[in-house]
Amino acid sequence: MANFLMKMPVPYEPKKENRWILRFPTSLGLNEWFFQAAGRPHITIDEVEIPFLNTSTWVAGRFRWEQMSVDLRDPIGPSATQAVMEWVRLHAESVTGRMGYAAGYKKDVEVEMLDPVGVVVEKWILQGTMLIDADFGALKYDGNGDLVKITAKLRYDRAILVY
Repeated sequence: MANFLMKMPVPYEPKKENRWILRFPTSLGLNEWFFQAAGRPHITIDEVEIPFLNTSTWVAGRFRWEQMSVDLRDPIGPSATQAVMEWVRLHAESVTGRMGYAAGYKKDVEVEMLDPVGVVVEKWILQGTMLIDADFGALKYDGNGDLVKITAKLRYDRAILVY
């Protein structure tokens, strides 16, 4: 047992799930401090079976990047609801029925993991990110006046791990 523990590097510092920043293009008005929870990139690789006689072997098939869920705090000003709705309107305008061009609503988003002093130690670029669901939350009279939350689901074309 002691030999196993000796293999861990002495200056070991783990990444922590509360040290991160989600960066959207400034044109969307989604400030970094709006976000209170987010996923990290998730990839699924299909499997392809190659049957032969009474057995099978497997190879990798198509892969896809799965959707990501994010939670936003909704302050009075600047309003996260307004910023999210402006992005929604780039996708689809509910008043006129107009749909947007992908070049207008798809954005590159960055996910950054930080070390204890705030230096970026991991960076993902989510290329071609679009909004596929926006839930502006529930309201209730009972309780302690919890913060209003917006939950959004993002779909991106690809995730690139920069470092």
